[in-house]
Order: sequence, then C-alpha cells, then structure tokens
Amino acid sequence: MVIGYRDNAGESESAGDPLFPWLMKIKNSMEDLHSGKTSGEDLDKLLYDCISTYKEDARYRNDIRFLKIWFLYLDGKEDFERVYREVEENEICIGHSLLYEWYAIFLEVKGLWRRANSVYQTGLSRKAEPFDRLKEAHSLFLQRISKRTKTSSLEEATDLETGFVNPWETSTVNGLIHKIKPQLVKYDGYHASNKVFPGKANLSSLQNYSRNKIIDIGGRKYQMKGCAGQGGFAQVFKAYIDSNPDEVVALKVQKPPFPWEFHMYRQLDCRIPESQRSSFGLAQRVHVYSDYSILVCDYLSHGTLQDVINSYVVVGKSMEEVLCMYYTIEMLYMLETLHSVGIIHGDFKPDNLLIRYPPENLTETGFHDKTGSWSNQGLCLVDWGRGIDLSLFPRTAEFTGDCRTSGFRCMEMKEKKPWKFQASLLNHTVDTYGLCVIVHMMLHNSYMEIEKKQSLDGGYINMPRTSFKRYWNVNLWKELFTKLLNRETCEDDTETLRNLRKSMEEYICSDPKLMKKLNELLAKQRISLCSS
Repeated sequence: MVIGYRDNAGESESAGDPLFPWLMKIKNSMEDLHSGKTSGEDLDKLLYDCISTYKEDARYRNDIRFLKIWFLYLDGKEDFERVYREVEENEICIGHSLLYEWYAIFLEVKGLWRRANSVYQTGLSRKAEPFDRLKEAHSLFLQRISKRTKTSSLEEATDLETGFVNPWETSTVNGLIHKIKPQLVKYDGYHASNKVFPGKANLSSLQNYSRNKIIDIGGRKYQMKGCAGQGGFAQVFKAYIDSNPDEVVALKVQKPPFPWEFHMYRQLDCRIPESQRSSFGLAQRVHVYSDYSILVCDYLSHGTLQDVINSYVVVGKSMEEVLCMYYTIEMLYMLETLHSVGIIHGDFKPDNLLIRYPPENLTETGFHDKTGSWSNQGLCLVDWGRGIDLSLFPRTAEFTGDCRTSGFRCMEMKEKKPWKFQASLLNHTVDTYGLCVIVHMMLHNSYMEIEKKQSLDGGYINMPRTSFKRYWNVNLWKELFTKLLNRETCEDDTETLRNLRKSMEEYICSDPKLMKKLNELLAKQRISLCSS
C-alpha cells in the first residue's frame, strides 16, 4: 500500500517547521523514482533519515504528514510489523483513526485479515478520532470479509477469519465441557449426579461450621479442619479422610458446579512426564451435583510462594538473589513443560504456587538434573480452573479476554489485543507475563510496572520501571525480562524458556558458594514458614 503525498507547502512553509524541507526532498525523490532518475534505495534512505531525526520530536507526534512518511517507509519493508511496532512505541498519531485505517488496509491487501481486524479493534479500544469514521471503516471491512468467506453473518465471518476466542467466557467453557463430556465421564474419580448435594451441611457456609465437623461426600467421610482459601466462586477446605490426620486432602467447593478443572488435572496426568508430575498438583476425585461440585485434591501444608515473599516484606528485606533465581528456574521449567504439551495455566501467580520440600535434607548434588532430594524440592502449581487445553481449539485460534487479576494483566489484555497468538507457535503471553510479575515481586517486593526504554538498535523495548541493583547478576535478569516482555509472534516460547532456565542453572552451579547459600536459605525458610 502506498500513501500518496499531498503538497502542503502553503500551510507548512515556515522557519518553525523543520519537517517541511524533508517533505519537499521526499516529494522530489518520489518524482525522480517514478521518472527512473533514481533508485528506491535512495528514497528508502531519505525516509529512514527523516524518521530517525524526528521520531522523538514531540512536535510531530500527532502530525499526519509525519505518519505518511512512516507509512511510505513501511510499505517497502518485509519486516513491516517491526516498523509498525516502532510507530506505536513512539506514539505517532495513536489517537488518530488514520493510523489504524491505513495499517489495517495495508494488512487486508496482503491477506492478513486476522491481524487487520486486531488493528481495527485496537484503534476502537483507544477511541481514536474521528471515532465514527473508524467504526464505519471497521464495519465495511467486516462486510468485505463476509462476502469473501461466503458466510451467513458478519459474526460468523469474524469468528472464522480472525479466530478470536475468549477461553474464559462462560459460553466457551460450557461448550468445551459439552464437547468433552463423553471423555469426562470416563475419567477415573469422576462422579456425577443430576440431583442436588444430598448432605445435611450447607456447603455455602462451611467456613462458619466448627472445626472437626464430619461431612459425607460420595460415601466418604471428611473431617473439616478449616478454610484454606477462598475465591469468587469457590472455597478450599483442609480435611481429614475418615478423621485420619495422615490422610489430608483439600476440598474445593464450587457453585455453580465446575467440572472443567478436573478435566485439566486428568490432562496433566496424561501429558506431563511422571518425573515432573508432582509439580502441577494432583486431583483424586470430583463429585459433581446439580448445585455444587467438590474437587478432592492432595494437600500441601508448607504455604505458598506468596507467603515466602511476604516473609521478607514484613521485615523490610528483599529475597536473596540466589533464592530468587532458584524459584525463577522452577517457574521457567514449569512453563516450559506445560507449553510444550499444549497447556496454559491462565492464572500464574504466587498464591497458586505451593512450596514443596523433600522428606530428607538437600544434598550438594542433584540440583542441575533435579534428582535425589532435589526432585521433591520446589514449587507445585495448583488451581487449574482457568487452565486452557489447546488441543480443543483450532491451531489458528487467537485468544482474547482479561484475567481480571490486578497486577497480572499483560500488556495485550490492557490494550485488548490477542495474548496467545497461533497455537502452533506456542507463544503464551498470559503465563510468561505472570512469571515476570512474580520475579519482580521477589526481587523488589512490589508489582511490576512497565515502561518503554530505548534499545541498542535505537528502537524501544518494554522493561520494568524499577532498576536492577548493581551487585546482582544484571545481565541474566535483563535477558529474562527483555525476552519475555518483548517477544515476536513467530517465536516458540518453549525454546526461550529453556535457554533462560539453563543460563540461570549454569550460573548457580558455577559457584559452590552459591549452592551452599541456596541450601542454607531453603533450610532456613522451611524452619521459619513451617513453624509459623
């Protein structure tokens, strides 16, 4: 797509407008190109020099003439997405509808309909002006797509061609549950009834009951030992099976009934290697009634990663760097494993990461390959209610939707863009952004705030606003945040996660003093948290 040049000499020629001479040079260069007097390389260099000179000049941030120069430059580039990102990073006309119209038309001509629709939606979410013009342009776009796909409605055309799905939408989840119902009822431990919960206890007010109350669920008696957690739709209780303190479980009581989480646990059983399975929570059974569902899971009593972070906050200290790095390695390994088998957790935060300890003391060996006592040391990811099974979606699906968790909303959610691109590419922003937030919490005792910082190539990248302490291994932390907050849609994130993990493992293993310190910190943490 070529954006035509319009002569604005009468309006622009003034000493206070240094862009004007560039406009005239560009106009002359385009005329020379069309007449064969010069090559496209000359024009390309002129456009690049102009952009480099004024891209940070506030006077031209909302100047349509400057936007046209960007698009003239973008039009001849194979990496046009990179150029467009730079336009956005420099906030060139981001409040003007023409930015989104021009780029969407450019993409549409190339047959990139999904991406074009995303650009329109971004402009609409930002209420770019003139807003009515942008709405009309988007509507006409959908009509064109509808005709090309020969579908019966605009909504079908949009769904078909854009592949946008909110995996947490009630209708989406209910549709998936209906789809997997024949498989669901065959799972070991799945018990369903079309009747209401038959017990005498009111499950909605279990936390008000006295400790040690006995409740019969599916023919088994559970002695309630207290509320272990509460969310918007569910409560989690610690309980003994048949009053036996050696058989401790977590009961997740949810209304309305929600069998989806049990499906996720059984898929973890099938897809995760046995050596790593204990890192992702275990579900024993589920009882699904017409009014409630009760999920019975293994119970871990050592607290959460949030508890570990809080233990430093309350004494006004930050977590030691080697301990931060250890838990970062654990989380990288978790997401590397999950994403490689087509699973997204969808709610990756420190409250959902339980602490695991081995029955014996940690040894000096086994850290790198997670053998011996180290195989039982680490984290356990639980709460799979927002988990996503990618095998149930088309490979071209692009996920939208908002996690609604303050501090953990990735940039795509804030801008209402797709946050999981193509399933075949395994680029799962929602989980990796959560990991970055947790790492920031461990390092700085605060949620992460993002700002755009200048990169070595002259562009801009997303990085945490808070600086790294000079005595840290700054290069490793910078690499982690740079790669996870600025990834291309074409990247396979399992390889990125693996390389980051290995770099940190090699750093810790390279120094016996670090390994010794890590052992001491984990032992101290175990004594402190388990006694509190």
